[in-house]
Amino acid sequence: MKALLLLNMGGPNNIEEVELFLRNMFADKNILTMNSIMRKFVANIIISKRLEEVKENYRLLGGKSPLPELTNKLIEKLKDHLDMPIYPAMRYVPPFADRALFQCQKEGIEELILFPMYPQYSSTTTFSSVEDIEEKCEAMGYGPKITVVDPYYDDYAYIEACYEKIMEAMKGKETKEYDLLLSAHGLPMSIIKAGDPYQNQIEGNASAIKTYLACCGVEFHDIKLVYQSKVGSSAWLEPNLVDVLRNPTHRKVIIYPLAFTIDNSETLFELDIEHREIAEKIKYEEYIVAKCINDSDKFVEMIVEKVKAV
Repeated sequence: MKALLLLNMGGPNNIEEVELFLRNMFADKNILTMNSIMRKFVANIIISKRLEEVKENYRLLGGKSPLPELTNKLIEKLKDHLDMPIYPAMRYVPPFADRALFQCQKEGIEELILFPMYPQYSSTTTFSSVEDIEEKCEAMGYGPKITVVDPYYDDYAYIEACYEKIMEAMKGKETKEYDLLLSAHGLPMSIIKAGDPYQNQIEGNASAIKTYLACCGVEFHDIKLVYQSKVGSSAWLEPNLVDVLRNPTHRKVIIYPLAFTIDNSETLFELDIEHREIAEKIKYEEYIVAKCINDSDKFVEMIVEKVKAV
């Protein structure tokens, strides 16, 4: 028997969980790559500075992250096509992976198929989630076969799903009048220099979308790859989305969130509320944020195909 686990970092289910989310994220050795004493020290500084601000951000989203609910909608659709148990496995807030693992152990599941909700591989995302599951299985004395679905950042079906969301956001508008900003979550350069493949895969992802758009005869005024969510003063991947928005060469933009499959605070708050304020202050003519692929039929089909191929 097999079971499917959808891996993601998760999002607070309520305001009270915001601190738990931050504490677990900054306790992750793949996020803060330093010794445990220094990690705890740095985490405490970041959390004490940012906790109230982050809570306020989630209040603007209705007091919780949209990610858990959107993930459950995707799971409901997948259940129509896959005859196996399907669970969300979140890294930093409930439902944690161990809830799914205890259930799988109890039901005698012999193989776990891990589907990362991250299209591109990074030590900070896919590796961290998979490592977490392996460690929990070992602690439980549970030894299923574990199969991890490969990164799909340049998979044809995934690019097709991205294209659909971009065109959905541009409905009734002339694409040639807009810059398309493909926005990926940033990472510190120290992680990239340590050999993380994320940047290469992001660039491959952006290139595949450009090629697909050209094949469909869709032209934008310009297409740029940018990075969002920079924290701290160290060097991060560039160009930074905020810098690009503050120095406009064109005042009609559409942003597509490249590194997320499910909408979350980085898309609905950071892109659609926080950065929209920058665009409005600088008097952009139009500022559009496309939705993530979420539970789109194309994404559902792609997951089903990949799971059935295991």
